Amino acid sequence: MSTVINDGVSLRYVVRGEGDPVVFVNDAGFGAWLWGYLQPAVAGPYRTVVWDLRATGDSDAPDGPYTLETLVGDLEAIVSAIDGRRVHLVGAGLGGAIALEYARRHEHVTSLVLLGTAGGSAVDADALASLATSRDDRDALKQSLEAAFAPGVLAEHPAEIDRIVEWRRRDDADPTGWAAQRAAWLDADLDSLYEITTPALVVGAAADRIVDPEATARLAEALPRGRHRRVEGGHLLPVSESGVVADELLAWLDERQHET
Repeated sequence: MSTVINDGVSLRYVVRGEGDPVVFVNDAGFGAWLWGYLQPAVAGPYRTVVWDLRATGDSDAPDGPYTLETLVGDLEAIVSAIDGRRVHLVGAGLGGAIALEYARRHEHVTSLVLLGTAGGSAVDADALASLATSRDDRDALKQSLEAAFAPGVLAEHPAEIDRIVEWRRRDDADPTGWAAQRAAWLDADLDSLYEITTPALVVGAAADRIVDPEATARLAEALPRGRHRRVEGGHLLPVSESGVVADELLAWLDERQHET
């Protein structure tokens, strides 16, 4: 575990594997556990970087609300710390918006993978807010996941949901941190996408209750080098659809390697 300081805020990150770096960027409120299903599939042929957004995990939690600009600055600090001259960015939800804005500013982004990402106007603010609850209340943490998964997932996988609840108790933002991060996403316009010429794979989930599934297709269409994939599942597709998403991600990264 390592840390980097951005504007007085300590950010925690973990690097595993070798090769070109793949930096994962968290969704609003969720801790680094979100990538526990995908990161092992990527570490090995690639150097994976998982970090805690401010207000989650072991990173500092300054007062919010946060802006997309602030969170992009945090990502810049992480990439600089790992000396990422060529970097792939994988972002979920809010993390995808952060990755897009970073790519707008930096030519060394080799590719983007955006999971359940859209501008703030395509986000169901009430459903997103329902994901935040006290980390001390296991039952509330479990029930708040209803909006994150496709219908029936909680009942069909009780043991795995219990594991996720324990991870959330340790790593997720508290309700104040959730609100601070949520504000950054809801205010994100994601306009002038024609300026972002980085190859981008946009993956949407058919039963996403946080982001309009059609908005992910529109995002891919608006990006000059965007490609869209639709998978089953809900907003937490890096978890519930991790096998399919891992296959798509590795195929995408391999394709980018052959382009260079």
